[in-house]
Amino acid sequence: MILWRAYQQALAAHPWKVQVLTSGSLMGIGDIISQQLIEKRGLEKYEVHRTLTMAFIGCSFVDYSDALITNYYIWPPVQLANFYLIPLIYRLAFVQCISVVWNTYLSWKSHRS
Repeated sequence: MILWRAYQQALAAHPWKVQVLTSGSLMGIGDIISQQLIEKRGLEKYEVHRTLTMAFIGCSFVDYSDALITNYYIWPPVQLANFYLIPLIYRLAFVQCISVVWNTYLSWKSHRS
């Protein structure tokens, strides 16, 4: 709860900076999840450079048609729920939690052999 309040205060004070850092962090987390849970690389085969690359890419999109199609399955329902069911104050957090799943998918899709 203390971390959540600190995040809210930082977001209120520096919205652009905090959102950029949050998006980059979530892309990095998605890559870590992809490498460790989906690809089962383990720590010895973990690619730090790959995670850093994904974090720097942030929210950019990969030009695969199946990723675009998957995008259309995921984001419209998420945004409908976001705008109609989620209170305004929690909308960013909700979308960014879904973004972790999306970023995990993009990382896996971008780096699979």
